[in-house]
Amino acid sequence: MIVKHQAITAPHPDRRSQGHPILLTGARPAQPLEAEFIQACHVNTEAVRAELGAGLLAPQAFTSSKYLYDALGSKLFEAICALPEYYPTRTEAAIFEVRLNDIAQSIGKGCTLIDLGAGNCVKAAKLFPVLQPGQYVPVDISVEHLREAVGPLRQRFPQVAITGVGLDFSSELDLPQTVRYRKRLFFYPGSSIGNFNPEQALAFLRRLRSACDADGGLLIGVDLVKERRVLEAAYDDALGVTAAFNLNLLLHLNVLLEADFAVRDWRHVAFFNAARSRIEMHLEARSAVAVSWAGGERRFAEGERIHTENSYKYVAEDFLDLLTQAGFGEARMWRDARGWFAVIHARAVQ
Repeated sequence: MIVKHQAITAPHPDRRSQGHPILLTGARPAQPLEAEFIQACHVNTEAVRAELGAGLLAPQAFTSSKYLYDALGSKLFEAICALPEYYPTRTEAAIFEVRLNDIAQSIGKGCTLIDLGAGNCVKAAKLFPVLQPGQYVPVDISVEHLREAVGPLRQRFPQVAITGVGLDFSSELDLPQTVRYRKRLFFYPGSSIGNFNPEQALAFLRRLRSACDADGGLLIGVDLVKERRVLEAAYDDALGVTAAFNLNLLLHLNVLLEADFAVRDWRHVAFFNAARSRIEMHLEARSAVAVSWAGGERRFAEGERIHTENSYKYVAEDFLDLLTQAGFGEARMWRDARGWFAVIHARAVQ
């Protein structure tokens, strides 16, 4: 059972974390440890096409949000994180900046730090000086992307063993044997857990728990329910960057499916569905339009939508209950002063 500690508040997150890299203590090896890279999954083109085609032909057309992140989509998302309306990134960063020592004390040193959806590895790198991980395992869909991010880390933290893993962990978590089992800490920041519906989130958290040893745990960022105007502005910004991010999915579909989507035929739509406690993103047809792709076609009526992403927002106590169901306990939670975001460390229950 989870022990629900009183939430610790951080000052108003009105600026980004400005943490500077610090070398870990201890003897510096003569040569940096060699980083290992393992591509644990490979794209099955036919399976991707089948999945996307089935989604587009469903009564309510949809795609998985992971297809938003091609090369351009990833860059657009980085731009979104810098927008004034997009509070999650800077709010989470402020919590880590103010409470980093408390978080480190809760976790302890020497963990196997498994960074899910590592991206540029910047968030995890800020934990290195205080956690002093025995091994760092950045996990992302592509090893090539990780190679670029890991290079600077090897120079800054030469005594940390690094194993980059190319893996789509959304459906399975089959880590290579070279990933140490001892004291695994799964790091899942940025409120990415919100892209799963609650049932999927529970299944995902259970997979993480089953991959932990007795000293393992989870460090996760969770976006909390707040005013509708704040939520909707974060996913429909004034500059239209989020709109471009969503519309870029169509260009990605053209590549993956050999489709003929025209961006000008669609508009970005985002709103908070209070009944389901989630932000929904859609692409809406501006007028009746026919779209074809390799192996399929569909005529969309004016106003008909393709559902492209969900982002669930949680009440803090409800998420703690979800962790309990997944087999985690002894949770500590840190929130910003406005109660917009939470960072939670929970241990694996035996």
